[in-house]
Amino acid sequence: MKLPIFYVDDIIKRAILEDIPYIDVATDLLIDEAQQSTATFLAKEAGVVCGIDVAVRAIELLDPALRADIRKKDGERVEKGDVIATVQAGTAALLKAERTALNLLQRMSGIATMTAAMVQAAGGNVAVSDTRKTTPTLRALEKYAVMTGGGKNHRFCLSDAAMIKDNHIDAVGSLTEAVRRLRSSLGHTVKIEVEVRDFDELEEAIASGADIIMLDNMSPADMKKAVGIVAGRAKTEASGNITLENIRAVAETGVDILSMGALTHSVKSLDISMKIK
Repeated sequence: MKLPIFYVDDIIKRAILEDIPYIDVATDLLIDEAQQSTATFLAKEAGVVCGIDVAVRAIELLDPALRADIRKKDGERVEKGDVIATVQAGTAALLKAERTALNLLQRMSGIATMTAAMVQAAGGNVAVSDTRKTTPTLRALEKYAVMTGGGKNHRFCLSDAAMIKDNHIDAVGSLTEAVRRLRSSLGHTVKIEVEVRDFDELEEAIASGADIIMLDNMSPADMKKAVGIVAGRAKTEASGNITLENIRAVAETGVDILSMGALTHSVKSLDISMKIK
């Protein structure tokens, strides 16, 4: 998967504009425009790299003549002390882009690192998926980071699939009626996912013909029972309070998908520095 450059550029430009709405009062008054330097991106802890091309692009937008040597590509593991990349560019461009480049690189690498840990802990027989609980305006970057870490993407937006959640059911009056209304209007390429809270709703979701059934906040024992009841008539998705400590137990219930908002909303950024010489 390759991120579209126009999307990346838009994010970077908005981030740099947020950081430098007019001038960089330190750099612009201290640094000669002709001065050149080399910057090194250095891993300060172990993890999975993601977003190095985005980080380099942040500098390139300020100095198109830069030269980059990327040592660790997206998806590769690093140990503390590893050089991820070196960039030769104008000193002013390096100083101005530094925080934007690091903010994006560190966050994306943190997401990829956490996802890789979850995928490994799950045991490989189930899809580890993200959710829409992403940072506003950074969704594509964060979902790309999940894929880089070995995970899968849930829907990107509300236009991708019809997910009937508890509030939809309560507003419409019944799960069955909600599915019926959608089926009467949806195109043939759009799937319907239903969130169920108990076994009565599970039976109703199966009878209504839902394509995917989300087992929300169920115990592993109840999930296993639910998977047996579904018996392959729909995809099953486990969601709610899945952690490194319990993910293997949830995976072993037989569900098809584990969706985790924590992959993007509670992740710790990977510690990466940028040293300028």
